[in-house]
Amino acid sequence: MAAREVMSWELFGQASRELAELVAKDGYVPDLILGVARGGLFATGALGYSLNVKNMHVLNVEFYTGVDERLDAPVMLAPVPRHADLAGARVLIADDVADTGATLDLVRDFCAGHVAEARCAVLYEKPRSTVKCDYVWRRTEQWITFPWSALPPLVGPSPAE
Repeated sequence: MAAREVMSWELFGQASRELAELVAKDGYVPDLILGVARGGLFATGALGYSLNVKNMHVLNVEFYTGVDERLDAPVMLAPVPRHADLAGARVLIADDVADTGATLDLVRDFCAGHVAEARCAVLYEKPRSTVKCDYVWRRTEQWITFPWSALPPLVGPSPAE
């Protein structure tokens, strides 16, 4: 098995706080945080508390289906936030990793023309990412094992899947 970047819950706490410090030191004050589900939800909550932002929205995007296995393109899943709820806002897009950049590209395109400004904050960014994020805690080429996905699910897929 190839080498991996392993993030513990303790390291996540440190990383998310340091990521928030990058945003704060830059002087960016978001009106809302747009979290990319699922992995980005953890960073979204931590950034919300650290940056004192209570207005958070979620964009459900499916792309990865397994370790380094993905769909041909990311797909937004319902419910999708209304553009009216984001109108004119300074948005901080939060995700766990910018791997290929395809997911963040989709989210930035979703925001384009509707928000005053959108910036991206991620825990990890890979060199191959087509999106160069505004705020990055760590850069790596390795696959990342996050604490929330380190163990297999307790239940299998639903019959509809």
